[in-house]
Amino acid sequence: MSVRVRFAPSPTGDLHVGGARTALFNWLLARKTGGIFVLRVEDTDGARNTAQASEGIIKGMKWLGLEWDEGPYYQSERKAIYDAYFARLEAAGRLYTEDNGAVRFKFSRTAITVHDLVCGDVTFAPTEEPDMTIRRPDGSYIFHFVNVVDDIEMRISHVIRGEDHLSNTWKHIDLFNAFGANPPTYAHIPLILNPDGTKMSKRDEGSAIEHSYMHAGYLSEAVFNYLCLLGWTPKSEHEKLSRTELVALFDPEAIHSSNAKFDLKKSLWFNAQYLREMTPAALLEAARPFLAAKGLTWTDDSTAAAALHSVREKINLLTELPEWTHYFFREDFPFEDDVRAKLTAKPENAALLRACAEKLSACEDATWSEQTVHDAVEAAARDASVKPGALMPLLRFSLSGQARGPGVTTIAHLIGREKTTTRIHRTLHEVLHASN
Repeated sequence: MSVRVRFAPSPTGDLHVGGARTALFNWLLARKTGGIFVLRVEDTDGARNTAQASEGIIKGMKWLGLEWDEGPYYQSERKAIYDAYFARLEAAGRLYTEDNGAVRFKFSRTAITVHDLVCGDVTFAPTEEPDMTIRRPDGSYIFHFVNVVDDIEMRISHVIRGEDHLSNTWKHIDLFNAFGANPPTYAHIPLILNPDGTKMSKRDEGSAIEHSYMHAGYLSEAVFNYLCLLGWTPKSEHEKLSRTELVALFDPEAIHSSNAKFDLKKSLWFNAQYLREMTPAALLEAARPFLAAKGLTWTDDSTAAAALHSVREKINLLTELPEWTHYFFREDFPFEDDVRAKLTAKPENAALLRACAEKLSACEDATWSEQTVHDAVEAAARDASVKPGALMPLLRFSLSGQARGPGVTTIAHLIGREKTTTRIHRTLHEVLHASN
């Protein structure tokens, strides 16, 4: 029997970390076995489900690269199928209608065992619970009924879902038995907890895929990798693993039975590792929307990519790039207060900057390089009888308006000779109020 798995979210809000990890584990199993990954939207609760939430879930899945093979199927469009299965239970004498119009399913009242890949065999004693409502007075069906019907219709072979569903699984097996269908193989995965041990909710930091990760400047590959490790430890010497490696290593029986704790710092660490390995072109492509949001534009992709790449070791998120590199893309960058203070602290700084400008302006555009800049600064330092280390900070302040960033020679090389000398003269005029 071929593997067929599904992700079946209820569209009541954005894609949550817990839901994303559930989708991810199902996707991994499908890809590992050459099976089918089905997307099914369980939108039978008209009071709570919204089209916006459905779109948000799909958007989040696409961002994570969790492409599906079938679907999305919407339960709100499958009522005729549910009516037919309802009639089968009715014909078998397993249903009765209450005075208020709700229809209940008669439990078998026998012991039911759930064979679970993560939790092991779990046996539920004959229940004393009231029989289960499966159809509301308004004719709409509840989750448990349509969930089982769709699993039968879609030939789902394995169900990987949160362990909070385990307590209800016996109800589903009772329904499977009533339809004469074999239940799927279950794997109930541990919940994701906050660092303090409380259950992670949709309101907690780091919980929403779109707002906590997509908009925050994470790379989808990094989030994918990190979520895989929440409740599962691949048999590998490394934590940073590609999708291909994760697919090859995935084993649902190796999923932990204990709850996983979310660690925002660890997710940032993963993102930083992925950022550091990006090519300049790939980093620019990923950063485009975040640069555009700050009004930063450019005409030369190659130079812009090199500028971003020069600070890749210093950032954790794509959203940090504008702050670290804005001066590469504009000439009206501000001078930070501490930079102004350091520039004006010593009266000789103006003369030192003028000496730098003279040496740099004498360089040829055709041979302009980091080495050219380095040599020119060393020459200026010799003429001024100071060490090059005395000039480099001043030059950085003049070219960027801030005290952090890539190497000074890198900045000068990337912006070019003309902009380098122009920015020094701007510093002399606007900050040091010295003649050029």
